[in-house]
Amino acid sequence: MTQKSKKDTMKDIILKLHHGLSAEAAKDRFENEIGTITSTEIAGIEQSLIDEGLSTDEIKKFCNVHALIFQSALEQAATVETSPSHPVYLFKLENREIEKLTGRLKEIAAESRADSVAAVKELHEVLEKLKAVEKHYVRKEQLLFPYLEKQGFMGPSKVMWGKDNEIRDMLKASHSALSSARSKDDLAAFLENNVSPLVAEVEGMVFKEENILFPAAMEKLSAAEWVEILKESDDVGYAYIQKPTETQQMVRELRGALVEEPIVKEDMISLPTGALGLNELLPLLNTLPFDVTFVDKNDTVRYFSDGKDRIFRRTKAIIGRQVQNCHPPQSVDVVNKILTSFKEGKKDSYEFWMNLQGRFVHIRYFAVRSAAGEYLGTMEVTQDVTPIRRLEGQRRLLDERD
Repeated sequence: MTQKSKKDTMKDIILKLHHGLSAEAAKDRFENEIGTITSTEIAGIEQSLIDEGLSTDEIKKFCNVHALIFQSALEQAATVETSPSHPVYLFKLENREIEKLTGRLKEIAAESRADSVAAVKELHEVLEKLKAVEKHYVRKEQLLFPYLEKQGFMGPSKVMWGKDNEIRDMLKASHSALSSARSKDDLAAFLENNVSPLVAEVEGMVFKEENILFPAAMEKLSAAEWVEILKESDDVGYAYIQKPTETQQMVRELRGALVEEPIVKEDMISLPTGALGLNELLPLLNTLPFDVTFVDKNDTVRYFSDGKDRIFRRTKAIIGRQVQNCHPPQSVDVVNKILTSFKEGKKDSYEFWMNLQGRFVHIRYFAVRSAAGEYLGTMEVTQDVTPIRRLEGQRRLLDERD
C-alpha cells in the first residue's frame, strides 16, 4: 500500500470517528486496510493531514485508535517470553549482566593473592556497579508481585522479597567492610565473610527467579497484564540494560495517547472550606511538597500522590493491593501494630525518620477518622526535610522584594 493510500485511508477513518465510529471498529479497519505501520509513519501521515488542513482536534480523535494498535502489538509480543518487548525477557537480560558482575567478583577473589591493592580497588568498582541490582528488585517487587497476588500467588512477595532485603543488607555490609580492609589478611577475611556469601545469594536469586518465579508468572499472567507491567517499568528503571527503541515508542504511544483528552472543567468538588475543580485537584495533590499515600479501613491501598520527586517509588500496580503486601516481610508486624492501634483508637499518629542516600526523610502515619470518630483509613506522609533542617534565622514574605 502506498503512503498516499495509507494517508487517504487514515483520513477517512478519522472522519468516520467524528461521525461515531468506535475506536475498536476503527482499529479493525486500520489493521485490515492499512496493516503494519510504524509510529514514525503514523506521525508523518498525521502531520501531512494537518498540513492539508485537517484540524488537530480531528487528529486527536485518532489517538485512542493509535493506542489500541500499539496495545495489540505489545500484547502479541507479550505472549512470547523471548520477545524483546516482554518483561521476563528484560528481567533475564539484567540477570545476565548481574552474573557478569558476580563472575568478576569470583575472579577477583582468585586473583587477589597476586595484588591485594588492585583487588581492593576493583572490588570497590564492581560492588558499586552491583548496587544497580536495586532497580531489578524494585521492579520485581512493585510490579510483578502485585499482579501475581491478584492471581492468588502470594509466595514471592512473602518469601522472595525477604531474600531481596537480605541481599540489600549484605551489599551495604560489604561496602562498609571493604572500606576497613587494610591488609592482605583483612582482604582474605572480607572475601570469605562478605564476597562469597553475597555472590552465593545473588546468584541464588537469579536461579530462583528463572526457575520458579518467571515460569509461574508466565503461566498465571495474561498478555494484557504483561503490557501493564511493561508500561510502568520505565518509572522504576532498568539495571544495566536499555529497553529496545521500538518497544519504548510503543509504550510512549500507549501512555500518552489520552493525555490531550480534555478534562471536564465544570465538575466541582464542594467542601466545607471551598470548592475545587476536577482539573485542579490532581495538579494540586501532585504539587504538595511531600508524598501522600492513603490506605482505606480494610487495609487496601486506594491512592498515592505522584509528584515528580517521590522519595519512595510507587506504581499503579499497588492500587487495590493489601498494604501488608507492599512491605517486606520483616516490616509487616510493625505495619499491623500501627493499623491495629489506629483501628482501636489507641493512637492517632506515628512518626519515624531516617538518613536515606544523603537525605533526611521524615515519615508520618495518621489515622483518618470521620467527624464521629469512625476509622476511615490511614494516611502516610513522607517528606525530605533536609533543606528545612538547614534553615537559620528568618526570611519573611516581604524579604522577597529584594
